[in-house]
Amino acid sequence: MGNLNVKNRIFLAPMEEINDIAFRILCKKAGCGLTYTGMINPLSKQKIYLIDKPALQLFCTNTKGIKEFMKKYDKNVSLWDFNLGCSSKTAKKHGFGSFLKDLKIIEEILKIMQRNTKKPITIKLRKSDIAFDILNIAEKYCDAICIHPRTQAQGYSGEPDLKFAEEIKSKTKLPVIYSGNVNEKNYKQLLNKFDYIMIGREAIGKPELFAKLTGTKFEKSFTDYLKLAIKYKIFFRQIKFQAINFTKGLKNSAKLRKDISEVKNLEELKLLIF
Repeated sequence: MGNLNVKNRIFLAPMEEINDIAFRILCKKAGCGLTYTGMINPLSKQKIYLIDKPALQLFCTNTKGIKEFMKKYDKNVSLWDFNLGCSSKTAKKHGFGSFLKDLKIIEEILKIMQRNTKKPITIKLRKSDIAFDILNIAEKYCDAICIHPRTQAQGYSGEPDLKFAEEIKSKTKLPVIYSGNVNEKNYKQLLNKFDYIMIGREAIGKPELFAKLTGTKFEKSFTDYLKLAIKYKIFFRQIKFQAINFTKGLKNSAKLRKDISEVKNLEELKLLIF
């Protein structure tokens, strides 16, 4: 994929709220080939940590601020991704993600992205009536396509349409990254069909999943997450949210999650966890 250098073909999918810097670093240590940030608007003033050299995923409905944003962060990312797949209510309200259907604007955004980096550029899209029209545009500016073959209406429910993803793969010479219900049981089969795969919800609270799939030595520990979260000044509500995710599957996890939900500060959380 252009000049992208990754250690394997198994990536962490971009997820809002989940993919904070501490979680991404743990996934990288566990063997993940490439981490993705959640969606970031190029006009955002938030502090962005890119220590894990991630793919940075942009969302926008015009070209405003893209050039300046990319120049600021280009040296710290592995690739740039443009989100055309988000199906949330917020995306609908503001017209971004899968709700951005103006092909001219999509092309303008990809064109300015290409002009401002030598890093690979990808797009993430869903199954839709204009998916192949977007694919034709992407052929001019992108180095790979990521396909999540569920419709906008499906959101994350129902089954992804694997045949549609295979059709996308058959219609392009670009590498294709597959996203949608990737798990421990089907990842090898999907790697045989596609160039790369992304793991999303299966990895929530479970960075060790990447270690299992890649044969990397890694021990899961919420302590490690907490140290990183403190180092990078992650908000307490986010730490608490991740603590709940990390407890899933543990003994007495239902009670532990209830107790975590009731703590009011970091010290209370430390006393509970440790």
